[in-house]
Amino acid sequence: MPGEDFAVVLDFLAKGKPNSFKSEPVAQVIGTKSFTLLEVVPKEGIALKISEQVYIGKDSRDKIEYIRGRIAYKDLTNNAIAELEKTIQKLVLDDRQRFLDFFNTSGSITIKRHQLELLPGLGKKHMMDILSERQKKPFESFEEMEQRVKLMPNPAKIIAKRIIEELENPDEKHFLFCRPPASPKQGFGGFNRREFSRRDNS
Repeated sequence: MPGEDFAVVLDFLAKGKPNSFKSEPVAQVIGTKSFTLLEVVPKEGIALKISEQVYIGKDSRDKIEYIRGRIAYKDLTNNAIAELEKTIQKLVLDDRQRFLDFFNTSGSITIKRHQLELLPGLGKKHMMDILSERQKKPFESFEEMEQRVKLMPNPAKIIAKRIIEELENPDEKHFLFCRPPASPKQGFGGFNRREFSRRDNS
């Protein structure tokens, strides 16, 4: 999975986390490509807004001082969790060609199981219908998929739900869309010493 250049703010704690050993503003963000969950520290005087997209890449950053490190789903605040699904749905829609390509080109995991069956709400009947329809003509939009595949669930929503499942379950065997998530942090108010020392490892 590629590194992240941009992220969307899920929560901003202007006074830092109550249990953190170092008091400084911190934001919990999600990467726009590999859906990496991170905690970042803004530059002095910068107040980040929920749903704001920020640059976190290797070049000069206008708002982010440094990246504290990766975090797990269990490390998210309640506010961040509340923002997560709608944020992911928007990211899916903003990069819909990537996910259309998944529906058009996904393949088998084993002899008996297909990648499509990992999407919540898709069973073998949906899978067979999608495979049949894409052989006739590749899907060009989510709306077209819903028209051509009988009782097709909303594609953006089921992809978002799958992404959340991958973020929630570090022991997941198959990661379709996410970088495998980090394990929950131990000690130091949510950060381990090794992770804090590697500030810019996104």
